[in-house]
Amino acid sequence: MKFDIYCDESHPDVFWSKAETRARFLLIGGLWLPTEERAGLKEQIRQLKEQHGFHHEIKWHKVHDGKMDFYRSLIDLFLQSELRFRCIAVEGDKVDMVRFHQSDQELGFYKFYYQMVKHWLDDFNDYRIFCDEKTNRSGDRLATLRKTLDCANLTSSVLAVQALPSKEVVLIQLADFLLGMASSRLNETIAPGSCKDIIIQHLEHGLRQQGFRTDHLSPTWKSERKFNIFKINLQGGW
Repeated sequence: MKFDIYCDESHPDVFWSKAETRARFLLIGGLWLPTEERAGLKEQIRQLKEQHGFHHEIKWHKVHDGKMDFYRSLIDLFLQSELRFRCIAVEGDKVDMVRFHQSDQELGFYKFYYQMVKHWLDDFNDYRIFCDEKTNRSGDRLATLRKTLDCANLTSSVLAVQALPSKEVVLIQLADFLLGMASSRLNETIAPGSCKDIIIQHLEHGLRQQGFRTDHLSPTWKSERKFNIFKINLQGGW
């Protein structure tokens, strides 16, 4: 089968900011879908936006209580569709940039991108990966990421890793929305009872109905296939 993966990141400043107020975790996430479902899903999102009078880019940091029904409907669409979501959570204080990443934060970032994707590359499939545009110091980052992912599973193929402007790609926006919920829970940035908290609870309730094993968004088992949160262990051991 052919699959698309739409990706985004949250708190990349974890790797280079020394501010005391920075987040604890960098998260990189991907939204997986069968390529043949892409057009239908985009149309369903368009219809939801029209139904609820939502005329803006879907961004987690722009969520407000005036469009709660739209956000709930968007979550319901995710839960009821073939969409799957996976993210990796990286604890910034435990990353040894000097020892493992040649003192290069950008290199470290893309190594974790690789870790997020590679474990969900199943046999005998073709994949295309679409990332939100960002400025890289090294111009070959995406080409190198594609090549290394293509070698990660010899029976599958990663045909492309392409950067696109998120404001023009609604499925990258949906990845941002889902990633924002995971990031908010792990980084503990949500006020109880706020509109964002209510929206996250709506997702958590829906996931529990599908067999999600925890009450709140938190690191999951490797086998979790609908909403997977991979908190990488950077300390070694079992």
